[in-house]
Amino acid sequence: MEPLLFLAHRLPFPPNKGDKIRSFHLLKHLARRHALHVGTFVDDPADLPHLPELAAMCVQLRTETIAPRSRKVLSLRALATGEALSVVYYRSAAMQRWVDDTIARHRITKAVVFCSTMAQYLDRHPQVHRIVDLVDVDSAKWSEYAPRHRWPMSWLYRREARTLLDFEAGVVAAADRSLLVTPAEVALFESLAPALKGRVEALPNGVDVDFFNPANAGANPYASGVKPVVFTGAMDYWPNIDAACWFANEVMPRIRAVEPAAHFFVVGMNPAPAVRELEKTGFVTVTGRVDDVRPWVAHAACAVAPLRVARGIQNKVLEAMALARPVVVWHTLSASLDAQPGRDFLAADAASYAERVLALFDPAYAQAIGQAARARIELVYRWDSALAALDAWLDAPAPARSTQHGSTPDVQPDVLHARG
Repeated sequence: MEPLLFLAHRLPFPPNKGDKIRSFHLLKHLARRHALHVGTFVDDPADLPHLPELAAMCVQLRTETIAPRSRKVLSLRALATGEALSVVYYRSAAMQRWVDDTIARHRITKAVVFCSTMAQYLDRHPQVHRIVDLVDVDSAKWSEYAPRHRWPMSWLYRREARTLLDFEAGVVAAADRSLLVTPAEVALFESLAPALKGRVEALPNGVDVDFFNPANAGANPYASGVKPVVFTGAMDYWPNIDAACWFANEVMPRIRAVEPAAHFFVVGMNPAPAVRELEKTGFVTVTGRVDDVRPWVAHAACAVAPLRVARGIQNKVLEAMALARPVVVWHTLSASLDAQPGRDFLAADAASYAERVLALFDPAYAQAIGQAARARIELVYRWDSALAALDAWLDAPAPARSTQHGSTPDVQPDVLHARG
């Protein structure tokens, strides 16, 4: 099979959080037709036992373990160079040497890059035909963070938004094809970088409809007598922290005033201290990491996604819909879903969120929404359908493009440093 370089900022296995779900399915699809040479970072020690499973899908797997806290400190050197902190965070001399050696040794001419910050490793290789999956407009995320934080973080986030947008624009200019998760994200990027209009297109997320099937829901984890409302995700991710805390503090008291049996379950790895504190309310349970999220979603009265600061299609929403559970999403996310609000899911703002959840305590109404949701997922959100375009793009002739973007990592290609 044709060799292909696949670069991802985070180990794409196990697929247990948003970006890893998308990157894993990209990799799984590409492995059917290509001999994959995968370079990636490991930022969670819990992922290390899974390396053999991922390695079995690749010809070569090169991993580098990083410590997020120390990396954040080291990335501050970007303040002196004018770069985005995110770019410096994922810069590694060892990874650059491995990329250089792999491209030369295996005569690689094509690459798929997951996350814009990994595109820096191809700066030295303009001859490599590349598809870059930005997923979301990350620079816009930092713009949204800024007004929700005090100085100096507000200043730092605004700076990151500006410098990362410059880098993203350079990545798109240098790529043969660039991807974002929804048409809305494409429109946002084009509004921020109008000179690159037409250079980015949407590749939607999918969902594993066989795995996330109500028939595979497993045993009910909830005690009898409670009406469980569930929120899932990585609970050290700031938009998820904000969502969980806002819902517990602002919405749950209004729900419980009408239905005292309502209980909020926050299900996901690495809960931040602010999330753990929610258990003191007496009506919130924080599970931490679970072996299987499906029972927690499938047996809930409803799922919620009150993500006031988030971009693109949320995997947690698609998974709940696939499990035939009604889900209430923050109103600004509804435009990212190829589904009908009021039929396949419910949308809510701050004023209406409690009302929407209370309506789903009616089992017949919840079942109707859930069944419609499952049908919509089966129709439009299968991974195979979503990723079919990748094959045609990789087979297409490379269009004329720029060969410069961002900044070149200050590394020298001397020896190969790889494991896996």
